[in-house]
This record gives sequence, structure tokens and C-alpha cells, in this order.
Amino acid sequence: MHIDDTDRRILRQLLADPGLATAELAERAGVTAATCWRRLERLAEAGILKGQHAVIDWRRLGWAVEVSLRFTLDKTDPRAFDEFLAAARDVPEVIEIQTFLGRVDVRLNVIARDMGHYQHIYRDRILTLPHIADIESLMLVSTIKDTGSLPL
Repeated sequence: MHIDDTDRRILRQLLADPGLATAELAERAGVTAATCWRRLERLAEAGILKGQHAVIDWRRLGWAVEVSLRFTLDKTDPRAFDEFLAAARDVPEVIEIQTFLGRVDVRLNVIARDMGHYQHIYRDRILTLPHIADIESLMLVSTIKDTGSLPL
């Protein structure tokens, strides 16, 4: 789908403030509310807009520990990926799952209330996941940049 300058203005404003009402978004993008609504619908139908969601600051809710776990799987079993991913989805503290090509096969982003809670999650839920050949853990210290936006 081709997007034009109007679409780009709408997307820029939406990225800057995803909670804007359509009327306010339209005003900031310099179009009518009806035009803005039609454009948003078209962008959603084309799969460019995948939806809107809340961004939660887990630390402010008491989840002080965030760890990125990188897994290399034992791929001798053809079901390794599917079984690992199915089991990982069932761990409530896993907030993100990504797969890769290369040395690392899967990355899980895990949150915990504190280090004791993380140790429990790691021992009882992570280490019991199937087909693990190797794990690398990276504890988050700070987030410097967290954006999904590109220049439009």
C-alpha cells in the first residue's frame, strides 16, 4: 500500500500521542475527523496499523527485575521450537518472546518482583522448559531508548 503525506502526518501524530481522540488527532494532522477516521481504517486494513495498546511501566507496579534470556535449543528433535514456545507462552512472567536466525534461537523477556522472585521463576519455570541446550541471561539495568517509531 502506498502512503502519502497525509497518512504520514497522521502516523507521526499517532506515534507522538497514541491516546489522542480521533478529532484531536485529525486537528493535529491538519485533516477533518472523517478523513482521519477513513485513513486510520485504511491503514489498519492494510496491516500498517496493528492496533493501539497500553504501555505499562512494570517497575512502577512493583516488578523491579527484568531479564532477557537468550536460548539456544537442542534442535535434534524436530518439535523443539514448537514445544519450547508453547511451554514458554504458559509462563505468566514472560512478557515477550522473539525467535531468531543465528546462534541464539529464542529470546524471552522475563519480569519479577525482586531477585528472590526471579530465582523462583528461573528455577521452577524457565529451567524446566523443554529442549534447552544453552541459556544466556542479561539483566536490564536501564532503558536508554524505547521507541517503535521511524522517521515518517
